[in-house]
Amino acid sequence: MASEHSLDISAKIDLQAFKDAIAQSEKEAAGRYDFKGITYEINYKEKEKLLVLLASSDNKLDALKDVVIGKLLKRGLSSKALEELKTEDASGGTRKATYKIIDSIESKEAKKIIAEIKNLKTKASAVIEGDYIRVKSKQIDELQKIMAHIKSMDTWEAPLVFENFR
Repeated sequence: MASEHSLDISAKIDLQAFKDAIAQSEKEAAGRYDFKGITYEINYKEKEKLLVLLASSDNKLDALKDVVIGKLLKRGLSSKALEELKTEDASGGTRKATYKIIDSIESKEAKKIIAEIKNLKTKASAVIEGDYIRVKSKQIDELQKIMAHIKSMDTWEAPLVFENFR
């Protein structure tokens, strides 16, 4: 039996599932009647960690975003993985929305998570280790309590993932 148990909290997203969701979104948009004959584009820039949506109007842009988010949710990814940076006019009378792909916890938010864990007054310890937060405790029940509490709070900006539960 392990003398100390641990749990990692991160915002890592499954990149392959994300790419699959984007590909499925493109297929669905191509087959939808309301997108026939209009200009639209779904462009995933992997190196910059950006998703750019282009459509002929704000309504079509919203519909395109709904398609993408629907496909992300079907693959078990959080809609919080996309943070809207800007919506602007593009060439040819189209509208362009740029989204940042969030795959890490900001240090400010990580500190808030650690503070929340300490507020639970358990004997668990939490430490920031790179892109994730490692929570350690001698009792598995405490880790489960922490995990349930953090999940229940809907105030986090990052799509939190709980992994390496040992």
